[in-house]
Amino acid sequence: MMTILILDDDPSIRSSLKLYLTEIGFNIEESDCVKKAWEILKTKKIDLILCDVIMPQTDGFTFLSELRLNSKYCSLPVIFLTARGLTQDRIFGYKIGCDSYISKPFNIEELVVIIENVLNRYALLRLTIEKKQKNFLGSNNIKIDLKENFTPREQSVLNLVVKGLMNKQIATNLNISIRIVEKYMSRLFIKTKTQNRTELVKYALENNLTE
Repeated sequence: MMTILILDDDPSIRSSLKLYLTEIGFNIEESDCVKKAWEILKTKKIDLILCDVIMPQTDGFTFLSELRLNSKYCSLPVIFLTARGLTQDRIFGYKIGCDSYISKPFNIEELVVIIENVLNRYALLRLTIEKKQKNFLGSNNIKIDLKENFTPREQSVLNLVVKGLMNKQIATNLNISIRIVEKYMSRLFIKTKTQNRTELVKYALENNLTE
């Protein structure tokens, strides 16, 4: 299960985000300040950070700048959620390394799509790097946890595919459109390097990818 760190000094924002993101399968850690966020990073495996900009003591821009200079966390995905929506603020955010910059108030469904797109981009990059490491070191010297590269929605779709459900049934089961199911199927084919449902099911079973 992927874990998102919500860094925002507004408890209502943290609460609403946690409620929605937990319901769709993400594990959530939360912090109201940068100091606590660093403590969480040192003790938890975080896959993505949702970060406010305007916070007491240390702001989000400073936090991201420090993060990008840290060799351990420099590649960690960060999405800004902030009331500072001026063009110059957005440009500065991208210059220092944010993956997306979203102004408050925001649409939660749009945010989820952005989160999934960012996580997918990093997952594909990680798979490429791990594959090169595996080829270089030998298949017996490195083990890749493929489940870590699936978003919660992708995992849910995969579980239902393995159970034999078709796209229409999956859409009904997950309360999403068939078009969205097709999008997740395409991502699963890419990540597993399979061509069709039969190959995908076989690959999932052989690699113990279902839950």
